[in-house]
Amino acid sequence: MTRDTPLDDWPRHGGQPQALLKRLGLTPGQPVRDFSANLNPLGPPEWLDEHLPSLWHGIDRYPDPDYYTARYAIAEAQGLDASQVLLTNGGAEAIFLAAALHTGRRAAIVQPTFAEYARACQHYRLTVRNIFLSPDFAIDETRTLEAMREADVVFLCRPNNPSGTLVPRALIDKMLAVGQAHGTCLVVDEAFIDFIEDPSESLTPLLAEYPHLILLRSLTKLYAIPGLRLGYLLGAPDVVARATEVQMPWSVNAPAAALVAPLLADGDFVACTHAWLRRELDRLQPTLDRLAFDVSPTRVNFYLLRDRRQPRSSEALLRFLASAGILARPTHNFPGLEDGWLRLAVRSAEDNDCLLAALAAWRQRQEVS
Repeated sequence: MTRDTPLDDWPRHGGQPQALLKRLGLTPGQPVRDFSANLNPLGPPEWLDEHLPSLWHGIDRYPDPDYYTARYAIAEAQGLDASQVLLTNGGAEAIFLAAALHTGRRAAIVQPTFAEYARACQHYRLTVRNIFLSPDFAIDETRTLEAMREADVVFLCRPNNPSGTLVPRALIDKMLAVGQAHGTCLVVDEAFIDFIEDPSESLTPLLAEYPHLILLRSLTKLYAIPGLRLGYLLGAPDVVARATEVQMPWSVNAPAAALVAPLLADGDFVACTHAWLRRELDRLQPTLDRLAFDVSPTRVNFYLLRDRRQPRSSEALLRFLASAGILARPTHNFPGLEDGWLRLAVRSAEDNDCLLAALAAWRQRQEVS
């Protein structure tokens, strides 16, 4: 965004097409392809529509306050004990609970990243130090390990939102070793880890060795059910117990909790998602490079994009795409990405083709002018 553009009235998150259209001065309600939300374009599993009516049978009763059935399903899927699992109202509640465990202490956040870590730290009066990724989205090992020695808690998004990049597993091991020696908690948000095909990239096995590791997960991204608000926190039993004490009672409604087990059992849906993502990334990345756009080295279902020839043109490009019916996510409110980049989801082949056509038209217009 340009420096004279007011920032406070832009949508705080992606997936708010009407608010973004209004902010851009376009007609709300017009048909658009929303690339601003990082959701699986395959949509929810096909069986969900038929399954939903059965979920309403229990709405005349309080949910199980311990959510044992859902927690057991997660624990079984992750190879953990149910005492290491806390069901949450989406990934956002898990973030706030992790911050609540360190109220009034010192935090470090690896930026640019999801805004809710900073909001949660502010809410619970944590003093925050930012650690910035390099221009090519690599992490500074020296500064990161320094933060693990000096902070009480470090927040890391892996895969990172908005870049889609992964901090190397070897560095995670070093961070945990330093944190263990200095009593520093590492909170890793793995909201998009299920889009990674390589199971070795999950950090869940490290919970057995490092009790100061907390993992945050979301079920809404992969299964495209953000309206149901469903996530979970993984950690040592005593950490989960302390988080449970500060969680609101009945935080997750009964229909959402009842979906956990069947969602996790649908391996075919996950396999189809991996196949789609591999195919579309392989198709998109070389074409975007040929059109002279820089793209973050993403591993998941979204990426950052910038005009290589005019790297400060993000707002003009945002408006151009919106006029073509394509909504991207502006990144001015990500610390460290105030100018230059747009975040785009990987969508269906048809939608991605429309995006590529619009970007080709933008490139042609720039070359003519």
